[in-house]
Order: sequence, then structure tokens, then C-alpha cells
Amino acid sequence: MQATTLALVGATGGAGTTRTAVELAAMGARDGDDVAVVDAAFTTQGLSEYVAGRIDPDLTALLTDDPDAALSAAAYPLAGTGGDAEWSGSGTAGSRGDGSEGDAPDLSGRVDAIPARSPFERVARAKTAEAARKLERRIDEAATTYDAVVVDAAPVGSNEAVAAATSVDRAVAVRPATAHGRDAAQRLRGRIADVGGSLDATLAVERPGSGGDGGDDDPDDGDAGVVRVPATDPAVGAAPTAAGEDGAYARAMAAAYETAFDASLGVEFPEKGLIDRFTP
Repeated sequence: MQATTLALVGATGGAGTTRTAVELAAMGARDGDDVAVVDAAFTTQGLSEYVAGRIDPDLTALLTDDPDAALSAAAYPLAGTGGDAEWSGSGTAGSRGDGSEGDAPDLSGRVDAIPARSPFERVARAKTAEAARKLERRIDEAATTYDAVVVDAAPVGSNEAVAAATSVDRAVAVRPATAHGRDAAQRLRGRIADVGGSLDATLAVERPGSGGDGGDDDPDDGDAGVVRVPATDPAVGAAPTAAGEDGAYARAMAAAYETAFDASLGVEFPEKGLIDRFTP
């Protein structure tokens, strides 16, 4: 059965799109799915930071130099999602509880990253219209192998971003949970409409330290189809937070997953006890 393909499209640079893609994929694996995260942000190549070890070949190589290679050649386990991997937790389930490294959460499914990590010359060739058409086919290929596919896309303004936003089953904007981010999401909606696509939902990501009520945050935006995601430890080594904890972030990410994919998760979160409810 063909998997659901989802593009997370950043409304601004630094919106948290890559981290959100990683966390959504981990939540899907927590529910038992095998999930691929495909990097369509060739300029920043942020997904490569979530892979341990050497990346060779990467996705851009499959779009340019090695078009006949199977997608699996550029698929790498996401760091922190394997039973033998070292995972830097922060006292949540799956860590040792003292902030030190421990065993990664035992997920029912798996997460593979298909990252871009290449020199500028190959990035330039991977950003052509021809390469974008190949990217569309690679996304379709991933959908035949995995239960779900999450594509990490930059703000629409390049061939690969347009391909990602218009070739998937669903497209979701990722924006900062700020007034500026809300305006940027509106502009993104217009851009995607210009290239024949549409947005199905929006994830508003809080910034670390904002507390949801500081500066230019818009905690009461009330927009339909917007899921607010609380801030989490921004360090790459702390990801994926949603894989092992049961707190507010994981619950929000579960809601984000269900909204983004228009699907229901079977992940259950324990009810808070009486003491927990009154503990800050």
C-alpha cells in the first residue's frame, strides 16, 4: 500500500522545520511505523546533522551522479532511534534520568534519514528543474518502502522546494509561534498556490525561552488548522524528544502528527496523577 507523503515547508528560515520533521518521524516510529525523512533543503543540509557517521552517498548524489542507485543507498538510521545508539536525554523516559547519555528509546518502528550532504558544485546540479523531477520520483520510491514519508522543505523559492510541496499527498507549513511567523505562513500559502499547491495545516513552533507568552509570540492566534508545538531542547543531540517522553512536547507532537497526516495514532500517554497535576 502506498504510504502517505508529507512535506513540511518552512514559512521562514530557522522556523524549526528540520527538527519538527525528525520529531514527527520519531512519533510515527513510536506508533510502529517505518518512516523516512527526506531532505529537500539542499542549501542548509540540516538533516545530515541528525545522522551519525559518514554520509556517502547522499540524496543529491542520487539525483545527479548515481541516478540508477536505489534510494536505500542514501538511507541512514536517524541518530537516537536505535536500541544500541547513545541518546542524550534530559530526565525523560528512555534516558538515565540524570541528564547523562543512555540507551535510546525502544521504538516499535524505525526512522531513516535520506539527507543531503554534498559540496556546492553538486548542490547546484541538484537544484535544477531536471533534478527536481527526479526528486519527485525519489519521494514516490520512498512511499513504496516506508509506511510514512516526511519531506523537509525550505521556504518555497527553489526547484526542490516546489517539487516537495507539490508532489506529496499533504503539505504543512512550519512557522515560528510569533506574529511574524503567522504573517510568513500567509505569504507561504500564496506562494504555494502560485505553483499549483496548497497547505493542509500549520505547525506553530515556540522558541526556546519564550514560555509561550513573551515578546512577539501569538499564543491566542485561534487560527483553524494550527497546532502549537511547545519549545524543546534545541540541541541536535537531544533529538528526538518525542521518542521517549510522555510530557507536553510529546503530546503536542502526537497531535501535530495526527493533524499533519490526517491520521490517528495508537500511542497512549499515561494520565497524570494527583500529585503530578499540582507539581510545576
